[in-house]
This record gives sequence, structure tokens and C-alpha cells, in this order.
Amino acid sequence: MWLIGACGCTAQQPDLTSDEQSTIRVLAYNIHHGEGMDEVTDLDRIAAFIREVDPDVVTLQEVDSVTERTGRVDQAAVLAELTGMHAAFGRFMPYQGGAYGMAVLSRWPIREATNWRLTDGEEPRTALGVTVRPTESGEDLLVVGIHFYRTVEERLAQAVDLEEILVSETSPVILAGDFNSTPGSEVMEFLSANWSVLDKGDDHFTFPSYGPEREIDFVLTRPRGRFDVLEHRPLHEPLLSDHRPLLAELILRPEP
Repeated sequence: MWLIGACGCTAQQPDLTSDEQSTIRVLAYNIHHGEGMDEVTDLDRIAAFIREVDPDVVTLQEVDSVTERTGRVDQAAVLAELTGMHAAFGRFMPYQGGAYGMAVLSRWPIREATNWRLTDGEEPRTALGVTVRPTESGEDLLVVGIHFYRTVEERLAQAVDLEEILVSETSPVILAGDFNSTPGSEVMEFLSANWSVLDKGDDHFTFPSYGPEREIDFVLTRPRGRFDVLEHRPLHEPLLSDHRPLLAELILRPEP
């Protein structure tokens, strides 16, 4: 673990004054270690896309750190530099002389980062949580990136682990990433007991990027009643990865 400085579902904005709310733009994106559907690995265009979307926080899945296949590049560090954001990398496992895992980027300084080990399956898995403080509210926010894998049994065990880790969390939480699970599946039904699973509207498929036919990437929030959804939808970007990026714009309500 390290730190680096550096039309869908919409809802009417609640009647809150600017000093009572924090608007948070969340981007969840499985970037396929930067390799696009044209088999070109190019972090510059990933970074350009992130800059265009202008998110506050980004959860990135399938991120390499100094591996052979991606030219020994520290991908999270490079994306942090190219986007002007802060970053944390969560290692899943050693891979090709480096590491394979995921990352979180944040417009706000990362106050704390934790890489929680989850139940291992065919590949090890973790949940990467970063604590940030949106400037409008002064309240800590926990953003957790996830990439569940591979069988239903493995994914459910990982979801149970995650719930046990976060059950006593007192800050509001955003959970975002690649769940490799579809709506109504055992995994998503388990999570929906304690999380709000945000509705994407009619255009809800996130995989594959060309001709999408499955909804497996999600943004979830808790506790209920703390977040209002202004926008939540997959973005049309078929080239840069095999997943569609997922954007959510949320309002964090003040604590009652």
C-alpha cells in the first residue's frame, strides 16, 4: 500500500444550501491494465478521459504496478500525475515482477488508505478504502474500491468479508467497482440488505464495452438517507477498456 500526492438515471437536486451539502462525482472504471480494445496500452488516453469526466474520486480496477506486460510502469502513480489527483494502490498479488491490483484516485488529499484482504479465490482479492474529506462538509467520507472474482461462492464470501469489515464504520461510505455479479444475484441481494444499490436507468449494461449485455459494475452507498443521486449512468467509451466507465454524481447530506 502506498499513497501519492499529487442520458441515464437522474434525480432533482434537493433544496439544500451550498454550505449544507457536498456534491461528489464518482467514476468507477475497470481499465484492463490500460489496454484498450485495439490492444494498445495507453495511460495518456485513460488520463485524458478521466480529466474530461472531471470526477472527485475514481475507483480503478485491473491496475498494474511495475509489471513486465505494461513496461514496468507504476500505473497508479502515472495516472495520479497525469490527472493531478492523489492516489492509493491496493495490491492483490505479485505479478510479472511487480504487482496487480486496483487503485483509487481522489481530488481531495487521502487522509488514510487501507487495503483489506478478502477471501482468496483463483486470484487473491482485496478491498481498497481511502478516507477523504470533501471540502464543503468537513466530514470524513470513506470511498471503497472493489473487484470481486471469480465464482459465485468466492464473490459471496468476499461480500461477507466486506460487510464484516465495514459493519462498524461510522463515516458515510461509497462502494464502487467491478462486482462481477448481476442484479438479483446472490451477491447483490446480500449487499442490498445494508447498501443502497444505485439505479442506472434504462441504459444499465456495463460489459462488454462494445455491445454491452451485462450489468456487473455498480456504485453503492450507505447509510441510507445520507446520499441523494443527481446522476448515475454508464458512459459511452467503447475503445479504452473492455468495461464501460460508470459515473455517479451524488449529494452527501449533512448528518442529522
